[in-house]
Amino acid sequence: MVGGAAGVVWLVLPVMTIKGEVPVAAGRGEPVASASVQGPEPEAARRSTAQDPEDHSGYYSDGSTSPADLVLPLVAVGGVVVLAGYGYVRRTRRARTRTTPGVVSPQPPVTPLPVLERQAGTALVQADDCLRTSREELAFAEDRFGVDAVGPFAGALREAERELSAAFAIRVRYEHDVPAPEEEAARRQALAGIVGRCAEAGRRLDAEAPGFDQLRALERDMGDALGVAEGRFRELAGRTGAVETTLADLDARHPAPGAPATAAVTGYVEQAKDRLVFATTHLNQARQATDLGDTGRAIRDLRAAEGAISQADTFLTGVDRLVNSHAEAAQLVPAALTGAEAELARARAAVPSDLASAHATLSAVREELTSDAPYDPYDPLDALRRIVRALLPLGAGQDGVLGFAARLVARTDIGAADGFVGTHRGAVGVDARTRLAEAQRLLDTYTDPATADVLALEARELAEQDVRMHGNPYAGAADEHTSGVGGAVLGGILLGEDPDGGPPLSFGGPDTRKRRGLPPT
Repeated sequence: MVGGAAGVVWLVLPVMTIKGEVPVAAGRGEPVASASVQGPEPEAARRSTAQDPEDHSGYYSDGSTSPADLVLPLVAVGGVVVLAGYGYVRRTRRARTRTTPGVVSPQPPVTPLPVLERQAGTALVQADDCLRTSREELAFAEDRFGVDAVGPFAGALREAERELSAAFAIRVRYEHDVPAPEEEAARRQALAGIVGRCAEAGRRLDAEAPGFDQLRALERDMGDALGVAEGRFRELAGRTGAVETTLADLDARHPAPGAPATAAVTGYVEQAKDRLVFATTHLNQARQATDLGDTGRAIRDLRAAEGAISQADTFLTGVDRLVNSHAEAAQLVPAALTGAEAELARARAAVPSDLASAHATLSAVREELTSDAPYDPYDPLDALRRIVRALLPLGAGQDGVLGFAARLVARTDIGAADGFVGTHRGAVGVDARTRLAEAQRLLDTYTDPATADVLALEARELAEQDVRMHGNPYAGAADEHTSGVGGAVLGGILLGEDPDGGPPLSFGGPDTRKRRGLPPT
């Protein structure tokens, strides 16, 4: 570049030195005569139009340059261009073959797949928690303001549920048909899809959270909200005794061998009482904070009480659902058993095969059904489940009375698993929630209720394992049993980061939690 600039200057300099006057060459030691002098041109001046052979200035007397003077700058410029091109090619080759990391165009680090899988699982759990909490608080707003007033927020909740359902469906496909290791891009794309769907579910809730807060207006009108919560609390407190009596009666009527008929709801009444104790404490504290003008504390205690009331309702409703399902199953077993035996007979005639297992199952149910015991010596819901599963290898049992039986069993077990996950969500991980979501999808689409029931039972088992592994961080505390804090943290009502259990959650997604100063779950 420097050589090129010098060459250009060399070419331009003669032009820059030419002025408007015509130069006249002077002899050695003589002054230069101006061309403006009037008069005839002297002979000496005419002879001076030829260049002095001893003058090496590079100019003719008329100001022009010689051809030789133009060659050297052009050669210099050409040489510079050649050298610059050669240097550029060398630098390019070195950059392409360089092995030293981080020197030329460093690439961002690639996140390992196991890390992405954990991130996707965390996103699913957080989104599921946000939906469950939002659904619970929405119910209190609906009790106070009516269905029409909460319509936009219920719509946002349904949209978020669809996004989360799609995210769980992606994870199911990822688990069952994981791309080969060489298809890493496809695996990363699937995990990114899970995170994206969860983020969209949270965004839809976050978008409506400010409007929901304005509807409830807890800062201005705490009294009515407290009245609604206290009314639901009193209804549940009065209902607890009746549910406890019903559960004991079911145990007595169906003393099934092995596992009791009420195993799915064992301890539910006690846990409902535990949540109501917690609700009592926080309703009283909310009243006191309101009287003292501490609105922030009052809102925090109200939301904690509402969460506990919702979960107490879930426990008691779970018991009622099981009792009703047993009564319905007891009426359905005879017809379902007859239908299953007919299906088995047709299968034997059409495709001779080993159906001994299915035949043994149906024979055992028939024997239990015809027993002369004063009380039913079997669990009718379990009997229906065994009938439905006996026909699974045959691909039968999707229609008629058998299809109805399969849906009853699946609906009952999905409801039980969902209630357990919801009331223990502070400990339940992504695997149990994924099985539950897929079971619900199969039931809602009438695709395969028998498989839906299998997945629901797997979800419940995984959730119970998570709870056992999690333990109770408040166990052994002086007031743990009297305050209900341990159950509230286990149920995800409180975040569990403070000695008093931490702050409660509310309607909205992850951004709403950040806005309220709550850490992510």
